[in-house]
Amino acid sequence: MHTELPRPSLGVLNLAGGEEKFKLSRHAAADALSFFVKHYWIVSWDCADDQPYLQHVVPNPCVNLVVEPKKTFIYGPSTRKFSYLIHGKGIVFGVKFKPGGFYPFLNQPVSNLLDRPLEVMSILDLDGPEPEEMILSCATEQDMVGAMDKLLLPKMPPQDEQILYVNQMIDYIANEHDISKVDQVCDRFSIHIRKLQRLFDQYVGISPKWVIRLHRLQNAAEMMDRRLPMDLARLSTELGYHDQSHFIKDFKAVVGCTPDEYRRTLQGI
Repeated sequence: MHTELPRPSLGVLNLAGGEEKFKLSRHAAADALSFFVKHYWIVSWDCADDQPYLQHVVPNPCVNLVVEPKKTFIYGPSTRKFSYLIHGKGIVFGVKFKPGGFYPFLNQPVSNLLDRPLEVMSILDLDGPEPEEMILSCATEQDMVGAMDKLLLPKMPPQDEQILYVNQMIDYIANEHDISKVDQVCDRFSIHIRKLQRLFDQYVGISPKWVIRLHRLQNAAEMMDRRLPMDLARLSTELGYHDQSHFIKDFKAVVGCTPDEYRRTLQGI
């Protein structure tokens, strides 16, 4: 039986504010797919009488298969903030693969997908409009989840143990907030930096340096989203930055504004 998953923001900026405009739910895939798939996600909205709303997302090191009217593609990880304009009425269904989890479906370096969306035909043997009709016409979210399971299960490749190894590394980066250098990951997993870089290029699609950076910035945004009083200098130190200006530069490069500007936006200043 499918269950809706807990809802951390996972890079969705100002999720609490966004949920005044849309509904976000996450669902587990079929057990057999869980080795490859992190979860399914569904975003739906009906704001025909409201002003358009621009939602921003700090990317995760994951591949997403996105089912959307006339825009169904497979998207690789990115190093840039993603923005989506919500207006009118709509629904989008997504498959978030685990880091490295899409490589066995692709059988080529995931870095090839950087800024180059992939047609779903190459994986599902279906044109974009076909999964759109099969998924988005379902009456309930559970029906949508079941329909995607049926599409992916016959295409499921053999399990690749390297995926487990990659996810151990990324979990380490995500959970140890003082990780700031790739060398720390190399030391923890006794792997040469060049081998680590090749592994991430092949399985993840972005470099380990970028994975570290994105997780730190996602943590920073989530802490500010809670609207707790905080010293940004102290926050940058807690996130492993030895120089606050470096933190500000990274945050602005990915999020599009400085940490102080982002916090003021949350406060409505």
